[in-house]
Amino acid sequence: MSLRLSANMLTDDMDSLLDFEECIQDSPQFRLNLEQFETEVSVLETQLDKVMKLCSKMVEAGQAYNATNRLFLGGLAELSTYHKDSVISNCLSQFNQGLQEMVNFHTMLLDQTQRAVSQQLSNLCTQFLPQLADTRKEFVRIGEDLETAALKNAQVSRQKASDAERASHLLLATRKCYQHFALDYCLQLNTFKTQQKIDVLNSVFSFVHGQLTFFHQGFDLLRDLEPTMKTMAAQLAQLSVDCAAKRKDLENSHLLVQQRDASGETVVGPCPGSDDIIQGYLFKRSRRKSKTWKRCWFFIRDNQLVYRKSHKEDAAVLFEDLRLCAVKSLEHIDRRFCFELLSIQKCCVLQADSDQLKQAWLSALQGSIDLAYRERVEAPPSQTKEPLTLPCGGNNSPLVAQRQPALAVALRGPGNQRCCECGEEEPRWASINLGVTMCIECSGIHRSLGVHLSKVRSLTLDSWEAEQLKLLCVLGNDVINGIFEAQCSESGRVKPTTDSSRAEKETWIKEKYVEKRFVKMSNSDGAEQLKDQASLCLYRAALAGDLVTMVEALAQGAEVNRCVSEEEGRTALIGAAVGGSLLACEFLLQNGANVNHRDLRGQGALHAAATAGHTGQVCLLMKRGANQYAVDEAGKDPLAIAVETAHADIVTLLRMARMNEEMRDSDGVFGAAGDDETFQDIFRDFSNMASHDPEKLTRRQFSRGGEEEEEEEEKVNKERTSV
Repeated sequence: MSLRLSANMLTDDMDSLLDFEECIQDSPQFRLNLEQFETEVSVLETQLDKVMKLCSKMVEAGQAYNATNRLFLGGLAELSTYHKDSVISNCLSQFNQGLQEMVNFHTMLLDQTQRAVSQQLSNLCTQFLPQLADTRKEFVRIGEDLETAALKNAQVSRQKASDAERASHLLLATRKCYQHFALDYCLQLNTFKTQQKIDVLNSVFSFVHGQLTFFHQGFDLLRDLEPTMKTMAAQLAQLSVDCAAKRKDLENSHLLVQQRDASGETVVGPCPGSDDIIQGYLFKRSRRKSKTWKRCWFFIRDNQLVYRKSHKEDAAVLFEDLRLCAVKSLEHIDRRFCFELLSIQKCCVLQADSDQLKQAWLSALQGSIDLAYRERVEAPPSQTKEPLTLPCGGNNSPLVAQRQPALAVALRGPGNQRCCECGEEEPRWASINLGVTMCIECSGIHRSLGVHLSKVRSLTLDSWEAEQLKLLCVLGNDVINGIFEAQCSESGRVKPTTDSSRAEKETWIKEKYVEKRFVKMSNSDGAEQLKDQASLCLYRAALAGDLVTMVEALAQGAEVNRCVSEEEGRTALIGAAVGGSLLACEFLLQNGANVNHRDLRGQGALHAAATAGHTGQVCLLMKRGANQYAVDEAGKDPLAIAVETAHADIVTLLRMARMNEEMRDSDGVFGAAGDDETFQDIFRDFSNMASHDPEKLTRRQFSRGGEEEEEEEEKVNKERTSV
């Protein structure tokens, strides 16, 4: 095949070249072919010049990119030296080295491109085109001489034998010279046309080979970095957990200080871990004639009164020994809240912002003076460790419990240690609604299907709720593949492997989840009847909490929000709320169940959970946006149902949720911040108990008279008032 193709190419080349025999005859056809040939050479020269100019621009742009890239990598190197943490600095340093190598590879690619395209094509043009131009000039000149000689020979008279003989000899010599020049010109044109194909193909081949080398080097480099990237991914996951815990601690500390100290009043007292007895801002009157006042920062340390005019200046000692000082209040001057500190050598007038702060400073100064005279090592607690202005009371928020990494939990599921699609080991991604784990390449394909089919999250970088991790453990790759690949072997389909191309994996995943080609369908007369059967099966499985049967029903075409006429128009989610399976509710919600759908009696999933006393389901449905104000045909909302059925925990949850919404809509700043955090903590505690210790959520019932209800409401009101 290749030999035949080469022969055809050579034949085409021979047909398209100038014929030397026609060149000798100098026929009109030869002139026409020659003119076409010269036009092609001119067009080719223009195209070659254009390609060389564009190549030069590309190389210049690449060099500018490399220069900017080196500046960027220099900035990364400086950033790595800025971070003192060894994990971050090592990560940035190793990645910076790899990227530097990539820039070097790109520089080599640009050099090879310059040599392959610009230099090689330039050599082609400089080798042939100038010589062709010179030869053409001579060819045209000799052609004109030939025309002149032929004209003279034709005009000689028959009676002038000597003139006729000279004209004939001149014509013969001129024609011979013309033929030699014509043959040389044709040879140069044919040689150029033959050589340019080789040079152009060789130039493009060298350019593509350079690209191949560049990407191969980059692939090898990044492949060598893969173990480091895996290690860094694990470190990043741990850093994410630590960062989340640190942020929570900061938020708790911020909230505590906001509730305790941010009352608008100046808190006078020592900083934590400081030896200062008291510190704060005071106005100091200058001892000059102008008597100007300047606000400075004062503190008492080691029996000395020290102040700083600004944060840019060093602290200065105002009174070196308080034992030699006396302090008194000033009531005779015009400015308020002033007091005076006197020593043998000087006196100083200070002013506080309020009378309370003034009394605090007077007490602290007098206490320090007395303490210095008594020469006690330890100061009284009322003067050394406690602030003199009492802040608002408040309680610390609960610390964030350390959760087990999502990856370790997810890999416990059956078959979860390998990608569910290609079998690659150590998967780091998962689909929440399907309950399977997968590699990064298959996760990208799953993500392209849309969230209505697969919701993809990282097992190392994203946060996971307990119910979502339980779905991965209860379902897992083996269960899901057993359903969606049930007829794979019967249809003769071969499952892709880790070495399969992305296109093969993408085709497989679409056939598996979009077309559901390998799902074993039940026998039915039509598609609508199949949907009805599958939807009824989904409802009954949700009622029983059978997750595997629920997956089979959805795979067979069950509609997650279809109303089951045999069950008063209930959906599968309402059935799961009645049955009490927390995982069944979570599975349906992840697969698009409408949390606020109501049956023929006007009751939704939240009504059903409140009626059955399932506190975990109430927590989950509230988190997913259930409307607690919806009323059924009897005019009862979920709170009224919980009160009527005497489910104390559910009543507490729903009332706290309503109070939280009221505070969110109100104008009170402290109420909105404090009670919202309290509500989140209580809600989180109930959710954790529902997921990890459901036995603790034993139903606390109370009398219809409402004694415990009033007690609960009074407790909530006290918490709200204190915050």
